[in-house]
Amino acid sequence: MKTFLVALFTLVIGSSAYADGGHTHHAVPTLKKQVASSIAYGENTATLTFGPIDLPAGHSEGDMGDSMPRFNFQLPEDKYLIGFKAALSTIDGKELPRNYLHHILMINNTKPSVSCPGEPLFFGGAGLEMSETQFPDGYGVKLAKNDKLMTVVAFYHGAPPTKNVIATFTMEFAPKAKPVKEMEIYQVGVNIVCFTKFGDRPADQTDEGIEIGPGVQVRTAPLKFSMDGCVKYAYPHGHDELLMIALENKTKKQTLLRTVPDVERDGTIREFLSHQVYKDSQGFQISKADDYEMVMVYHHSLQKTEPQHGMGNYLLYMTPGTCPQENRTASAQ
Repeated sequence: MKTFLVALFTLVIGSSAYADGGHTHHAVPTLKKQVASSIAYGENTATLTFGPIDLPAGHSEGDMGDSMPRFNFQLPEDKYLIGFKAALSTIDGKELPRNYLHHILMINNTKPSVSCPGEPLFFGGAGLEMSETQFPDGYGVKLAKNDKLMTVVAFYHGAPPTKNVIATFTMEFAPKAKPVKEMEIYQVGVNIVCFTKFGDRPADQTDEGIEIGPGVQVRTAPLKFSMDGCVKYAYPHGHDELLMIALENKTKKQTLLRTVPDVERDGTIREFLSHQVYKDSQGFQISKADDYEMVMVYHHSLQKTEPQHGMGNYLLYMTPGTCPQENRTASAQ
Protein backbone atom coordinates (compact mmCIF):
# COMPACT_ATOMS: atom_id res chain seq x y z
CA MET A 1 0.00 0.00 0.00
CA LYS A 2 1.15 3.50 -0.79
CA THR A 3 1.84 5.14 2.56
CA PHE A 4 2.45 8.76 3.33
CA LEU A 5 3.07 8.87 7.07
CA VAL A 6 3.28 12.04 9.05
CA ALA A 7 6.54 12.16 11.00
CA LEU A 8 6.49 10.38 14.28
CA PHE A 9 9.24 12.67 15.42
CA THR A 10 8.04 15.89 13.79
CA LEU A 11 5.93 18.09 16.02
CA VAL A 12 3.81 19.79 13.41
CA ILE A 13 2.13 22.12 15.86
CA GLY A 14 3.77 24.85 17.94
CA SER A 15 3.63 24.85 21.72
CA SER A 16 0.87 27.45 21.77
CA ALA A 17 -1.32 25.14 19.73
CA TYR A 18 -1.04 22.39 22.29
CA ALA A 19 -2.03 24.81 25.01
CA ASP A 20 -4.89 26.68 23.34
CA GLY A 21 -5.36 25.50 19.76
CA GLY A 22 -4.19 28.86 18.39
CA HIS A 23 -1.78 27.62 15.72
CA THR A 24 -3.07 27.62 12.14
CA HIS A 25 -0.20 26.70 9.81
CA HIS A 26 -0.48 22.93 10.30
CA ALA A 27 -3.75 22.54 12.14
CA VAL A 28 -4.67 19.09 13.39
CA PRO A 29 -7.60 17.84 11.31
CA THR A 30 -10.83 17.27 13.17
CA LEU A 31 -13.52 14.67 12.69
CA LYS A 32 -17.11 15.54 11.88
CA LYS A 33 -18.37 13.42 14.76
CA GLN A 34 -17.05 12.87 18.27
CA VAL A 35 -15.00 9.69 18.74
CA ALA A 36 -14.36 8.18 22.15
CA SER A 37 -10.94 8.27 23.83
CA SER A 38 -10.30 6.80 27.26
CA ILE A 39 -7.56 5.77 29.68
CA ALA A 40 -7.50 2.74 31.99
CA TYR A 41 -4.98 2.24 34.80
CA GLY A 42 -3.42 -0.99 35.97
CA GLU A 43 -1.02 -1.41 38.88
CA ASN A 44 1.97 -0.27 36.78
CA THR A 45 0.35 0.53 33.43
CA ALA A 46 -1.90 3.04 31.72
CA THR A 47 -3.64 2.11 28.47
CA LEU A 48 -5.05 4.77 26.18
CA THR A 49 -7.81 3.55 23.85
CA PHE A 50 -8.90 5.50 20.77
CA GLY A 51 -12.08 4.63 18.89
CA PRO A 52 -13.91 2.78 17.61
CA ILE A 53 -13.70 4.77 14.39
CA ASP A 54 -14.61 3.93 10.79
CA LEU A 55 -11.85 4.44 8.23
CA PRO A 56 -11.42 6.43 6.14
CA ALA A 57 -13.01 9.02 8.38
CA GLY A 58 -12.51 12.22 6.41
CA HIS A 59 -10.43 15.19 7.51
CA SER A 60 -10.51 18.93 7.27
CA GLU A 61 -6.98 19.90 6.31
CA GLY A 62 -5.85 17.16 3.91
CA ASP A 63 -2.16 17.20 4.87
CA MET A 64 -2.12 14.98 7.94
CA GLY A 65 -4.50 12.10 7.41
CA ASP A 66 -7.51 11.17 9.52
CA SER A 67 -7.14 12.28 13.11
CA MET A 68 -8.78 11.53 16.41
CA PRO A 69 -9.60 14.46 18.70
CA ARG A 70 -6.71 15.36 20.96
CA PHE A 71 -6.97 13.61 24.33
CA ASN A 72 -5.72 15.39 27.46
CA PHE A 73 -5.01 13.60 30.72
CA GLN A 74 -2.98 13.64 33.93
CA LEU A 75 -1.60 10.74 35.92
CA PRO A 76 -2.95 10.11 39.44
CA GLU A 77 0.59 10.19 40.89
CA ASP A 78 4.21 10.69 39.87
CA LYS A 79 5.39 7.87 37.61
CA TYR A 80 8.51 6.76 35.75
CA LEU A 81 7.81 5.57 32.22
CA ILE A 82 9.95 2.49 31.48
CA GLY A 83 8.33 1.20 28.28
CA PHE A 84 5.46 1.53 25.83
CA LYS A 85 3.74 -0.26 22.96
CA ALA A 86 0.97 0.38 20.42
CA ALA A 87 -1.61 -1.86 18.78
CA LEU A 88 -4.15 -1.47 15.97
CA SER A 89 -7.17 -3.72 15.50
CA THR A 90 -10.90 -3.85 14.92
CA ILE A 91 -13.20 -3.82 17.94
CA ASP A 92 -13.57 -7.61 17.70
CA GLY A 93 -9.80 -8.13 17.96
CA LYS A 94 -8.76 -8.55 14.32
CA GLU A 95 -5.22 -7.17 13.91
CA LEU A 96 -4.84 -4.52 11.20
CA PRO A 97 -1.85 -3.59 9.01
CA ARG A 98 0.52 -1.18 10.75
CA ASN A 99 0.44 1.28 7.88
CA TYR A 100 -3.19 2.15 8.65
CA LEU A 101 -1.67 4.29 11.43
CA HIS A 102 -0.08 7.66 10.78
CA HIS A 103 1.06 8.24 14.30
CA ILE A 104 0.39 8.31 18.00
CA LEU A 105 2.21 11.26 19.58
CA MET A 106 2.69 11.49 23.35
CA ILE A 107 3.28 15.05 24.49
CA ASN A 108 4.06 16.64 27.85
CA ASN A 109 2.74 20.22 27.69
CA THR A 110 4.28 21.08 31.06
CA LYS A 111 7.90 20.10 30.46
CA PRO A 112 9.87 21.86 27.69
CA SER A 113 11.77 19.97 25.01
CA VAL A 114 15.56 19.89 25.31
CA SER A 115 16.15 19.37 21.58
CA CYS A 116 13.47 21.85 20.41
CA PRO A 117 13.55 24.94 22.68
CA GLY A 118 10.19 26.61 23.08
CA GLU A 119 8.25 23.46 22.24
CA PRO A 120 6.58 20.91 24.53
CA LEU A 121 8.30 17.62 25.25
CA PHE A 122 7.57 14.72 22.90
CA PHE A 123 8.22 11.76 25.21
CA GLY A 124 7.12 8.76 23.14
CA GLY A 125 4.71 7.39 20.60
CA ALA A 126 4.39 5.16 17.58
CA GLY A 127 4.40 5.40 13.80
CA LEU A 128 4.37 2.81 11.04
CA GLU A 129 7.07 0.78 12.82
CA MET A 130 5.05 0.46 16.08
CA SER A 131 8.20 -0.74 17.86
CA GLU A 132 7.64 -2.10 21.36
CA THR A 133 9.87 -0.14 23.71
CA GLN A 134 11.50 -1.30 26.93
CA PHE A 135 14.20 0.91 28.42
CA PRO A 136 17.27 -0.62 30.09
CA ASP A 137 16.54 -1.77 33.62
CA GLY A 138 16.71 1.03 36.17
CA TYR A 139 16.06 3.90 33.72
CA GLY A 140 12.89 5.85 32.97
CA VAL A 141 11.22 9.11 31.97
CA LYS A 142 9.56 11.01 34.82
CA LEU A 143 5.91 11.98 34.35
CA ALA A 144 4.64 14.01 37.30
CA LYS A 145 1.02 13.95 38.44
CA ASN A 146 0.74 17.69 37.71
CA ASP A 147 2.09 17.36 34.17
CA LYS A 148 -0.46 18.16 31.50
CA LEU A 149 -0.16 15.23 29.10
CA MET A 150 -1.75 14.93 25.70
CA THR A 151 -1.91 12.46 22.86
CA VAL A 152 -2.59 13.09 19.18
CA VAL A 153 -3.67 10.12 17.03
CA ALA A 154 -3.94 10.14 13.24
CA PHE A 155 -4.85 7.39 10.78
CA TYR A 156 -3.77 7.10 7.16
CA HIS A 157 -6.41 8.80 5.01
CA GLY A 158 -5.86 6.24 2.20
CA ALA A 159 -6.68 3.20 4.34
CA PRO A 160 -9.38 0.99 2.80
CA PRO A 161 -12.88 1.19 4.30
CA THR A 162 -12.64 -0.49 7.71
CA LYS A 163 -15.30 -0.50 10.39
CA ASN A 164 -14.80 -0.11 14.14
CA VAL A 165 -11.05 0.50 14.28
CA ILE A 166 -9.39 0.64 17.69
CA ALA A 167 -5.90 1.98 18.44
CA THR A 168 -4.31 1.48 21.84
CA PHE A 169 -1.16 2.83 23.45
CA THR A 170 0.06 1.19 26.65
CA MET A 171 2.57 2.85 28.96
CA GLU A 172 4.48 0.75 31.46
CA PHE A 173 5.67 2.35 34.70
CA ALA A 174 8.28 1.36 37.25
CA PRO A 175 6.97 -0.10 40.54
CA LYS A 176 6.90 2.46 43.36
CA ALA A 177 9.71 0.87 45.33
CA LYS A 178 12.07 0.49 42.36
CA PRO A 179 14.85 3.11 42.10
CA VAL A 180 14.94 4.76 38.66
CA LYS A 181 17.48 7.05 37.01
CA GLU A 182 15.73 9.80 35.09
CA MET A 183 16.39 10.21 31.36
CA GLU A 184 16.00 13.18 29.03
CA ILE A 185 14.60 12.76 25.50
CA TYR A 186 16.31 14.24 22.43
CA GLN A 187 14.89 14.29 18.89
CA VAL A 188 17.30 13.97 15.93
CA GLY A 189 16.66 13.41 12.24
CA VAL A 190 17.74 13.99 8.66
CA ASN A 191 14.43 15.77 8.16
CA ILE A 192 13.81 18.81 10.37
CA VAL A 193 12.25 17.68 13.64
CA CYS A 194 11.61 21.01 15.39
CA PHE A 195 8.54 23.02 14.48
CA THR A 196 10.30 26.32 15.10
CA LYS A 197 12.74 25.50 12.26
CA PHE A 198 10.11 24.51 9.69
CA GLY A 199 10.49 27.82 7.90
CA ASP A 200 14.13 26.97 7.14
CA ARG A 201 13.56 23.55 5.60
CA PRO A 202 14.33 22.94 1.89
CA ALA A 203 11.65 23.01 -0.79
CA ASP A 204 11.76 19.21 -1.20
CA GLN A 205 10.86 18.62 2.47
CA THR A 206 7.28 18.59 3.75
CA ASP A 207 5.39 17.29 6.79
CA GLU A 208 5.38 13.90 5.03
CA GLY A 209 9.18 13.83 4.78
CA ILE A 210 11.92 14.40 2.22
CA GLU A 211 11.10 13.78 -1.43
CA ILE A 212 12.82 10.56 -2.56
CA GLY A 213 13.86 10.18 -6.21
CA PRO A 214 14.21 6.89 -8.13
CA GLY A 215 16.89 4.38 -7.17
CA VAL A 216 19.23 4.65 -4.19
CA GLN A 217 19.12 7.96 -2.36
CA VAL A 218 21.51 8.99 0.44
CA ARG A 219 20.58 12.04 2.48
CA THR A 220 22.53 13.54 5.37
CA ALA A 221 22.11 16.40 7.82
CA PRO A 222 24.65 18.01 10.19
CA LEU A 223 23.81 17.94 13.89
CA LYS A 224 24.99 19.74 17.03
CA PHE A 225 23.72 18.65 20.43
CA SER A 226 22.72 21.28 23.01
CA MET A 227 23.56 19.00 25.96
CA ASP A 228 26.07 16.36 27.01
CA GLY A 229 24.44 13.00 27.60
CA CYS A 230 24.77 9.24 27.75
CA VAL A 231 22.34 7.55 25.35
CA LYS A 232 20.71 4.43 26.80
CA TYR A 233 17.97 3.83 24.21
CA ALA A 234 17.31 4.98 20.63
CA TYR A 235 13.83 4.66 19.12
CA PRO A 236 14.10 4.60 15.29
CA HIS A 237 11.56 5.90 12.78
CA GLY A 238 11.48 5.63 9.00
CA HIS A 239 9.12 5.18 6.08
CA ASP A 240 8.66 2.48 3.43
CA GLU A 241 11.70 1.84 1.19
CA LEU A 242 14.13 2.80 3.97
CA LEU A 243 17.42 0.86 3.84
CA MET A 244 19.24 2.38 6.83
CA ILE A 245 19.45 5.28 9.24
CA ALA A 246 22.57 6.17 11.19
CA LEU A 247 24.04 8.65 13.66
CA GLU A 248 27.74 9.45 13.36
CA ASN A 249 30.22 11.49 15.39
CA LYS A 250 32.20 13.27 12.67
CA THR A 251 34.69 14.76 15.12
CA LYS A 252 35.75 11.40 16.54
CA LYS A 253 34.97 9.47 13.32
CA GLN A 254 32.59 7.06 15.06
CA THR A 255 29.39 5.44 13.82
CA LEU A 256 27.23 5.47 16.94
CA LEU A 257 23.98 4.08 15.57
CA ARG A 258 23.35 2.01 12.44
CA THR A 259 19.77 0.79 12.15
CA VAL A 260 18.34 -1.39 9.37
CA PRO A 261 14.61 -2.26 9.15
CA ASP A 262 13.04 -5.61 8.33
CA VAL A 263 11.12 -5.12 5.06
CA GLU A 264 8.94 -6.88 2.51
CA ARG A 265 10.36 -7.67 -0.93
CA ASP A 266 8.99 -4.39 -2.28
CA GLY A 267 10.56 -2.34 0.53
CA THR A 268 7.46 -1.99 2.71
CA ILE A 269 8.60 -1.78 6.34
CA ARG A 270 7.59 -4.67 8.61
CA GLU A 271 9.35 -3.49 11.75
CA PHE A 272 12.69 -2.75 13.36
CA LEU A 273 13.77 -6.06 14.87
CA SER A 274 14.83 -5.96 18.51
CA HIS A 275 18.54 -6.44 17.78
CA GLN A 276 18.41 -3.37 15.53
CA VAL A 277 16.97 -1.12 18.25
CA TYR A 278 19.77 0.28 20.43
CA LYS A 279 19.37 -0.53 24.14
CA ASP A 280 22.33 -0.52 26.54
CA SER A 281 22.56 0.44 30.21
CA GLN A 282 26.21 1.44 29.69
CA GLY A 283 25.26 3.76 26.85
CA PHE A 284 27.31 5.88 24.48
CA GLN A 285 28.43 9.48 24.87
CA ILE A 286 27.18 12.53 22.98
CA SER A 287 28.81 15.92 23.50
CA LYS A 288 28.03 19.57 22.81
CA ALA A 289 31.63 20.02 21.66
CA ASP A 290 31.53 17.50 18.79
CA ASP A 291 30.05 17.63 15.30
CA TYR A 292 27.55 14.91 14.32
CA GLU A 293 25.70 13.81 11.20
CA MET A 294 22.42 12.00 10.63
CA VAL A 295 22.27 9.68 7.61
CA MET A 296 19.38 7.96 5.86
CA VAL A 297 19.51 5.66 2.82
CA TYR A 298 16.44 4.87 0.70
CA HIS A 299 15.76 2.86 -2.44
CA HIS A 300 12.75 4.00 -4.44
CA SER A 301 11.76 1.29 -6.95
CA LEU A 302 12.18 2.41 -10.55
CA GLN A 303 8.78 1.09 -11.61
CA LYS A 304 6.92 3.12 -8.97
CA THR A 305 5.67 6.41 -10.38
CA GLU A 306 3.91 7.73 -7.27
CA PRO A 307 5.93 10.13 -5.09
CA GLN A 308 7.68 8.86 -2.01
CA HIS A 309 8.73 10.83 1.07
CA GLY A 310 11.33 9.54 3.50
CA MET A 311 12.33 10.16 7.08
CA GLY A 312 15.22 9.03 9.21
CA ASN A 313 14.80 9.84 12.90
CA TYR A 314 15.72 8.75 16.39
CA LEU A 315 14.27 9.55 19.78
CA LEU A 316 17.34 9.37 22.00
CA TYR A 317 16.72 8.59 25.66
CA MET A 318 19.74 9.70 27.69
CA THR A 319 20.98 10.57 31.15
CA PRO A 320 22.55 14.05 31.42
CA GLY A 321 26.32 14.34 31.67
CA THR A 322 28.88 11.67 30.89
CA CYS A 323 28.68 7.91 30.67
CA PRO A 324 30.04 6.15 33.78
CA GLN A 325 32.61 4.20 31.76
CA GLU A 326 34.37 4.50 28.45
CA ASN A 327 31.67 3.93 25.85
CA ARG A 328 31.58 1.01 23.46
CA THR A 329 30.63 1.20 19.77
CA ALA A 330 26.87 1.47 19.71
CA SER A 331 26.18 0.22 16.19
CA ALA A 332 23.27 -2.20 15.87
CA GLN A 333 24.61 -5.12 13.85
